[in-house]
Amino acid sequence: MGYRFAVVGATGNVGTEMLTILAESDLHVDAVHALASRKSVGREVSYGDQDIKCEDLDTFDFTTVDIALMSAGGDVSKKWSPKIAAAGCVVIDNSSAWRMDPDVPLIVPEVNADEVMNFKKGIIANPNCSTIQMVVALKPLHDRAKVKRVVVSTYQSVSGGGKKNMDELWLQTKGIYSNDHFQPINFTKQIAFNVIPQIDVFMEGGDTKEEWKMKAETMKILDKNVKVSATCVRVPTFVGHAESINVELENELSADEARELLRESPGIMVVDKPDEEGGYVTPVECVGDYATYISRLREDSTQDNTLNFWCVSDNLRKGAALNTVQIAELLANRKLPRNAQSKAA
Repeated sequence: MGYRFAVVGATGNVGTEMLTILAESDLHVDAVHALASRKSVGREVSYGDQDIKCEDLDTFDFTTVDIALMSAGGDVSKKWSPKIAAAGCVVIDNSSAWRMDPDVPLIVPEVNADEVMNFKKGIIANPNCSTIQMVVALKPLHDRAKVKRVVVSTYQSVSGGGKKNMDELWLQTKGIYSNDHFQPINFTKQIAFNVIPQIDVFMEGGDTKEEWKMKAETMKILDKNVKVSATCVRVPTFVGHAESINVELENELSADEARELLRESPGIMVVDKPDEEGGYVTPVECVGDYATYISRLREDSTQDNTLNFWCVSDNLRKGAALNTVQIAELLANRKLPRNAQSKAA
C-alpha cells in the first residue's frame, strides 16, 4: 500500500515541478491531489501523463492524505501547516516559515537524512535553494577534513522569486530591444542585462535576509560551528543558481583528493576540465537536471587548507521540488505510518 499526497500551491513554479518529480519518483503513490487557492479551482495541472484538476485548499480534508508537499509561501504555510499536521498529515514545507524552529527538522537528504523522523510538530522544512546546493557540496568535504569557514557569492536566477520575477525579466529584456522602457516592479533595479546585489530585505548589520538564511541554515544542517559569509546576487537568468565558494578546512585536503571525493558523493556531478574549452558547467546546462554540479575546483594559494570551487544547480529542482520529494522518499523508506485519522486508513 502506497502513500497519498497533496501538493499545496500546485499551480506555481515549484508546485508544478513537485508534481513532475513525484510522478518520476520510485515512490508508491496511491493518490495525488493538487491544491490551490479558490481562484484556481478546476484548473488542470500535469501529473506524469495525467491531467488533474486543482481542488480548493480551504475545503480539502487532509485526513484523506498522508503527506502534504507545501509550496504556497510563508504566510500560507504559517496558517495551514499546523492545521494540516493536526489532521494527521505530515507537512514538507518549502517556505522559510519553519526552517529555524528547533522542533522542525531542516533536511537535505544527502546531508542529514537521519534527522527526518524528528518532526515533533508534524512539519519538516525544506531549506533555501541556495543553501541546499552548497551543503550538498560541503558535506563530503566536512566529513573528510572538517569545514571551518565558508565564503560564498551567489548568482541566483530570477525564478527563485517566482513567476512574476521571470515575467519581469522577460518584459524588460523585450523592452530594451524595442526601446520600450519597462520600470522595475518586483526588483529594486533593472534586472535585464544587470545584476542586483540584494535578495530579500536588509537586516541589521548589513546582510540581506537571504544571506542570513544561508548562514543560519548551514549551521543547522551541517554543523553549528561552521562560519559562513555570504553575498547573494540576483542575475538575469531564468533558471539555475550558481555559487562561487571558498571553503577553509581544519585538515589538509588537496584539490585532486577533493575532486575524487566529490565524484563519489551522492547528488554531485563533477565537470572540471580546465584543459578543455568550456570544461565547466553553467546554469543553462543544469536546467532540468537533478544533480549539483561542481567545476573549477582548485586550491587557494593565499590560505592553507582552503579550496575554491564553482557550484551550479537547478533551483526549481534540487533547490526546491526534488529535495522535497526526496524527503518524502526518506519518510517512505523509514515506514512512515499512513494517516491514522483517515477513515480509509
